[in-house]
Amino acid sequence: MTSLNSHGLRFAFGTLTVLPVRVTRWDRDTARTGMLCAPLAGLVVGVLAALPGCLLLLCGAGPLLAAVASAALPAVLTRGLHLDGLADTADGLGSGRPADDALRIMKQSDIGPFGVITLLFVLLAQVAVLQQLYARGWAEGAAAAVVAAVTARLALTLASRRGVPAARPEGLGAAVAGTVPPGSAALCALAAVAACAGAGALLGGSGAPRHALAALAGLVAAQVLLRHCVRRFGGVTGDVFGALAETAATVTLVGLALG
Repeated sequence: MTSLNSHGLRFAFGTLTVLPVRVTRWDRDTARTGMLCAPLAGLVVGVLAALPGCLLLLCGAGPLLAAVASAALPAVLTRGLHLDGLADTADGLGSGRPADDALRIMKQSDIGPFGVITLLFVLLAQVAVLQQLYARGWAEGAAAAVVAAVTARLALTLASRRGVPAARPEGLGAAVAGTVPPGSAALCALAAVAACAGAGALLGGSGAPRHALAALAGLVAAQVLLRHCVRRFGGVTGDVFGALAETAATVTLVGLALG
């Protein structure tokens, strides 16, 4: 069990980040453990994303520059794969084509107009919210970066649960689709949302419920997109996973801004 957990952590960090972690096993058991560990990878990404934003504020920079730094670092830490997946999924959905044609469009290396527009507005929304929160103080911005990153990876855990098929027989989507038992996914979600509430509690006031509700809103949005993608494409792909992560992160941030 200890060995499996170790391989699962390697799987989570090796597939969801650019951190120098070598994936030594690539089987269904490892994928299951890895996807259950996905929120931990999100925690590390979130903390690393918050660091440059906080440092820039402490050095006298404005909240806009801090927000740009905290929005850019997750893209760097994932080689831009989640953003690329978001763009490809937008092109596939926007094409209005049957599933096979839409999947073919998503595999192409270029980005179409739907993908460009989606990327533009998602990144603008993330930067705008982070600027608003950093303007309240470094702690607000840092907590938002962490909670958004954890929620984004938790959305991937939930998308890997049994009953969600893969759209293709190969790729990351096929490797992790249907690997996570629903009960384990629910327990992982409860723990991660509780951790988000804990991060909010450190800010005092209504921080705990505000951050928990924002995380739940991000998860709901990701689930709505997941259902739509399964209906349109017949299942999930690596691109869909990227779109789910970015959707969950963005909606979580917007929820924090509204709160």
